[in-house]
Amino acid sequence: MENWYLPITIVPGLGLLILSTSNLMVTLSHEISAMLDTTKEKTIIARKLKQLKLLNMAMVFFYVAVALLLISAVCNGLYAIDKVSLYISVLAIVFALMGLFALVTFSFRAVSIRQNQFNTNQE
Repeated sequence: MENWYLPITIVPGLGLLILSTSNLMVTLSHEISAMLDTTKEKTIIARKLKQLKLLNMAMVFFYVAVALLLISAVCNGLYAIDKVSLYISVLAIVFALMGLFALVTFSFRAVSIRQNQFNTNQE
């Protein structure tokens, strides 16, 4: 029962990732809205919509990770189920890593989309 707080210590870090990812989602949504009004570049808009979907997927992974970490802390703190708590914590870390992988993929694709946008505007 003395380790119930360990899963909770990860939650603020995930909260910061959720906050930054939601800021990216808002910015990208505004950018897509502006592009829908001003440009006819359907391919770039489609790629940006895929990026928005990727950010949404990362957010879902982070939310699930936070929920699992809280469940793990409750299982360990209130019910002293050490093994179950450990497995839930590991599962939460896996979800957090999947969210981070989605963010890394987003970053690489964002640079590629910007380069294509720049090249299209140069022509």
